[in-house]
Amino acid sequence: MVHMPRAIIETYGCTLNRADSDIMEGILKSKGIDVERGRYRQGSRYDYVIINTCTVKTPTEQRILDRIRKISAGKGRLIATGCMAGANPDRILAAAPNASIVTTSNVHRIADAIDEINDNCRADYSGYSRNDKLQYAKHYGSVIARVPISEGCLSSCNFCETKFARGPLNSFSEKLILKAIELSVKSGSKEIELTSQDVGAYGLDRGTNIGRLVLGIADIEGDFRVRIGMLNPEHLNKYIDELIEGYGDRRIYRFIHLPLQSASNKVLREMDRRYTIEQFCESVRELRTKVPGISIETDMIVGYPSESALDFGESMDFIWNVRPTFTNVSKFGARPHAKASKLRQLGNLVIKERSLQMSRLAREVQREDFSKLVGSRESVLITEENGRSLIGRDDCYRIIALDRSECDAKIGERIMAKAYGNTSVCLLGKAL
Repeated sequence: MVHMPRAIIETYGCTLNRADSDIMEGILKSKGIDVERGRYRQGSRYDYVIINTCTVKTPTEQRILDRIRKISAGKGRLIATGCMAGANPDRILAAAPNASIVTTSNVHRIADAIDEINDNCRADYSGYSRNDKLQYAKHYGSVIARVPISEGCLSSCNFCETKFARGPLNSFSEKLILKAIELSVKSGSKEIELTSQDVGAYGLDRGTNIGRLVLGIADIEGDFRVRIGMLNPEHLNKYIDELIEGYGDRRIYRFIHLPLQSASNKVLREMDRRYTIEQFCESVRELRTKVPGISIETDMIVGYPSESALDFGESMDFIWNVRPTFTNVSKFGARPHAKASKLRQLGNLVIKERSLQMSRLAREVQREDFSKLVGSRESVLITEENGRSLIGRDDCYRIIALDRSECDAKIGERIMAKAYGNTSVCLLGKAL
C-alpha cells in the first residue's frame, strides 16, 4: 500500500493566522497530502508538523516555544510559520535548530518547503514577499469562511511587534476578494469573516478602502452574513460614510471592532496611536446614530509604561460612560522589537491590579447592557456546538447560547430566538 503523507497544522493567534492555515491546508491537500487541523500529540504519526505561531504577547510566545521544543523531539518534521517566524525566527531556532521557517507572506511556498524537507534540507522561506494570497485559497464549504483581504499595516504603534512579522501594507485584489466570498457562499459558507492585520487600512495602497469593498459585496447573491474584522480608528474618518452605507445591507453584521487601547490622549500620543479620545468618541456616536443597534467592540491595554493612575482613571471612565458592547483587556508586556520595551516598565503588581479592576468594570457594563435585551427576539445564525449548548450570533454579532436539549437546529441554520437571560458575555435564548 502506498503511504499517503500526513501533516497536522496547529494554529495560534488571530483570525488572520487561521486564514493562513486555511490556505496552507488547501495547498497541501492539492499536493496529495492528508491534512488535519488541531493539537499535535506526542506519538502521533505525522510526516510534517506545522506550527502557525503568534507573537503578540510574551506569555503566548513562551507557551508556543515550549510546544516547539516538545514537538521537535518527536518524529514529525517541524515547520514554523506565523508571526513569530517573521519577527523572532532566532527564538524558534534556539528551541528547535532543525525547524524549517516559512514567514506569513510566504505561506504559498509551504509545499516547496516540504519538498526541501524531503530532500533532507532545512527549508527557510523567510523575509517579505509581496503577493496576493487569495489566488492560492481553496473553498471547502465550512460554515465560517475566513477571507484575508490584506497583510501588514500603515501604523507604527510603539507597543506592537506584529508590524515586524507581517511587513508593510499589502492589500489584495478586490476582484479576488469578492470572488472568494462568492465561492465560499456557493460551497455552503454562511458567515464570512473579512480578516487582516488592520481591516481599516485595506485598499489605502490601492486607491480604495474597506467601505467600497463592503459596498461591492451587495452584488453577491445568497443568504450569508459578513463580519468586518479589526479596524484601527486612525483610518475610519477617511471612509466612514461609505462604511455606514455598506451596513445598509442586512447581510453585514451591525458590528465594528475599534481598538482604542487607552482613553488618555497623553498615552495615545506616547503609543503613537494617531487619533484622540474625542475623535474616537465622535466616531462611535456617529456609528450608533446611523447604524441603530451596532455592537462596538474595543481593546484596552493597561499598564503601558507611561500610564499614570490618572490616565488609567480616564480609561475606566470611558468604559463606564461610553459602554462598549465588548471590551478586551490586555496587560502591557514589553516585546523585543517594540519601542515601548525600552521604556521604564511599571511593576507587575500595578499592572495586575489595573487589569483586574478594568476587567471587572467591563464585565459589569456588559452584564448590565445585555440584561436590557432580555425579552427581545433575534435572528440567530448557529455557528458552533459547545457541550450542551448551541452557539449562534444575532445580526449585531452578539453571542446567543441555546440549550441543545430544547433546540434541534443544525450548524449553519438560521432560527428565531427569544432572549430569556444573559451573562456578561452572551444572551441566553430559547428557539421560537
